[in-house]
Amino acid sequence: MDIKQIYVDALTPIVGEHLSKEEITKLIEIPNNTEHGDLAFPAFALARVFRKAPQQIASDIAEQISMENFESVEAVGPYINVFLKRENVANELVTQVLNEGEDYGDLNIGHGEAMTIDMSSPNIAKPMSMGHLRSTVIGNSIANLAEKTGYNPIRINHLGDWGTQFGKLIVAYEKWGDEEQVRKDPINELVKLYVEFHERAEENPELEDEARAVFKRLEDGDQEMIELWTWFKDESLKEFQKVYDMLNIEFDSYNGEAFYNDKMQAVIDELESKNITKIDQGATIVDLEEENLPPALIKKSDGATLYVTRDLAAAIYRYNTYNFAKNVYVVGNEQSVHFKQLKAVLNKLGYEWYKDMTHVPFGLITLNGKKLSTRKGKIVLLEQVLNDAIALATEQINEKNPDLANKEEVAHQVGVGAVVFHDLKTDRMNNFDFNLKDIVQFEGETGPYVQYTYARSMSMIRKYDKEISKDTTVNLNDAFSWEVIKKIADYSRILENAIERFEPSLVAKYVIQLAQQFNKYYANVRILNDDDQLKARMALVKAVTIVIKDALKLLGVEAPEEM
Repeated sequence: MDIKQIYVDALTPIVGEHLSKEEITKLIEIPNNTEHGDLAFPAFALARVFRKAPQQIASDIAEQISMENFESVEAVGPYINVFLKRENVANELVTQVLNEGEDYGDLNIGHGEAMTIDMSSPNIAKPMSMGHLRSTVIGNSIANLAEKTGYNPIRINHLGDWGTQFGKLIVAYEKWGDEEQVRKDPINELVKLYVEFHERAEENPELEDEARAVFKRLEDGDQEMIELWTWFKDESLKEFQKVYDMLNIEFDSYNGEAFYNDKMQAVIDELESKNITKIDQGATIVDLEEENLPPALIKKSDGATLYVTRDLAAAIYRYNTYNFAKNVYVVGNEQSVHFKQLKAVLNKLGYEWYKDMTHVPFGLITLNGKKLSTRKGKIVLLEQVLNDAIALATEQINEKNPDLANKEEVAHQVGVGAVVFHDLKTDRMNNFDFNLKDIVQFEGETGPYVQYTYARSMSMIRKYDKEISKDTTVNLNDAFSWEVIKKIADYSRILENAIERFEPSLVAKYVIQLAQQFNKYYANVRILNDDDQLKARMALVKAVTIVIKDALKLLGVEAPEEM
């Protein structure tokens, strides 16, 4: 249910000749001050048509509006403010939520078409750090939102499983590595070797040449190099899977960089046959000066291919395989020029679907104000952070509810949920400094606060201990329930904005606000009081649980029934 639609339907017979329904909808505002009505329409847009002062237009329109769905209609200056009939809206909305359940808010924007989402994409032979959190959880939430709004999401983990770093790692392993140690603790040992390589290379630059030579052997299919690379990759995937299991995230494809090794030459051939490339100092480039972009480097002078070439091959493969309506890349903001180059080259190749490609950038996570870096050994392991969050959640549950039956499971849901929620409530373009103690709090604008609100609502339903009928008459009109009802009514609009902008923070902020409104209701109204509105109040509580649980699910956060 969209309460704006009620007002649109009332205005259309009066101003429909001059404004479309879409234009009316965009103009309708929700006043910050509830004394100014539930909805307001500014008459400025009609001043030219009616050739009157907006105040006069507002007054004229207010007199013509049907009162069927409104308690009152007031012209205040150039605005027409309306107060909705609360009981009508409450009854229709809550009945709809109870009947639709987890399908409430569903949209069909995507019409079942595919949306490929390139997300997470950690590098092989390195552990998943906090630096991978954002791409992973933002990508997963976008995929969940895509499904909710009618797309078929395809989660792609474009693994960093190729490149000169493998030359460096193999050189380091062969010079200073211990096979037994690596087999015992693969990822940590490989990271130590990787860091050691960079430290030694600062004093001994020839190591870089050795690494390039080793990587060339790997590219050429040297059996020994392939075996080491395969070993490193297999061990890495096992470690990554532990983190993905903790986050409850699955992928439809793990096709990484190496998958496209045999698909790049076709792209190079196509670029050359269409005379799109040129040679510059021995390197093959695509000149993008007309697009105000640096040239796209397709092939180095030594014949080595680069990221753009690989991503061109990947984009073409994805379109041919999935016939995507949207191809989304959840990758840090520092890569924005790369994706502009990628789209520009695909445009030159004549692929119209380049317009359906979207880079979804995001800001950095810092720790004490400093960027995290594997190369310099400044790494914060994501698995460790999640485990620490679970431990903090356990401490708080022991204080608040020591007799909780499934304490370990709930602590996992709360701890992991807190980390995910904190990331997603931040506008994705904003940087943020990570402080675990602030994040795993049951108070404030946190994941645990929202989860606790859900658990509190479920506790009330258990205490009520009666069936909540889907056909209950919800005759509520008090100010506190009304704010909850208006917020529930806004759910599908929030989802539409979130998927259009690829911005999960809109859902996180929404569910915080819904939890806050519900907690005000809880604090001011005796919900379980046995009177003639008890059934209606409990129907509203049930509706709140449905929407909170669904919103948390879209963010990739679980909703424990007890905390």
